Amino acid sequence: MERVNLILFESDEIAVPLPRTDPRAGHVLNVLRRGVGESFDVGLVDGPVGKGTVASVTAEAITLTFTWGPPPPPADPITLIAGLPRPQTARDILRDATTLGVAAIHFVATERSDPNYATATLWTSGEWRRHCLSGAAQAFATRIPAVVSDQPLATTLATLPANVTRLALDNYEATAALSTCHVLRDMGVALALGPERGWGPADRTALRTAGFSLVHLGTRVLRSETAVVAGLTLVRARLGLI
Repeated sequence: MERVNLILFESDEIAVPLPRTDPRAGHVLNVLRRGVGESFDVGLVDGPVGKGTVASVTAEAITLTFTWGPPPPPADPITLIAGLPRPQTARDILRDATTLGVAAIHFVATERSDPNYATATLWTSGEWRRHCLSGAAQAFATRIPAVVSDQPLATTLATLPANVTRLALDNYEATAALSTCHVLRDMGVALALGPERGWGPADRTALRTAGFSLVHLGTRVLRSETAVVAGLTLVRARLGLI
């Protein structure tokens, strides 16, 4: 069983026993090896971190009690815009972007996006949220980003706050390195990258019209999920968050 750094609970789960069939129960009993009276790290989704204590264990469920710390800090002022990728790539992006602390993720339809990706069970079943929770647990954090997966690029660009720094990763027409870009923490950053087939001409026009600067991560061509991690890490560094 995968080890996690923080076991997360929704607000409606903390007043009821946790079924033994829930993977979190198995993690508490079999990985953390906690018994009655013993505690472990917990978090309330979009709420505080605290301690969970095992109150009882039966064949059907474990009962927990909770103590909570102060509210979490606000989400980092970063919005990620990604051309809708294949579902497995989207899973990686959801997890890793959440681990890196973005406030919002917009998966958008672009010129070169495959429209079939929008109807994948990742989105229609609500599975996407599980990957955000996994990313938050890895980061020992509770905030998960707002996620939108069904809008065209132009619609998302029109909803951005007016004062954010706007940067779009592009392998072909960018002339400046992301690592050299100046950003202001109080303004926040919107970072965009295209789908796995890249931006199309109309996408670039829309981005430039919306005030985005095209930037690059160097001469190497990266997988989308790798570019997300590299790009967000550089943005966080420029914002003074690491």
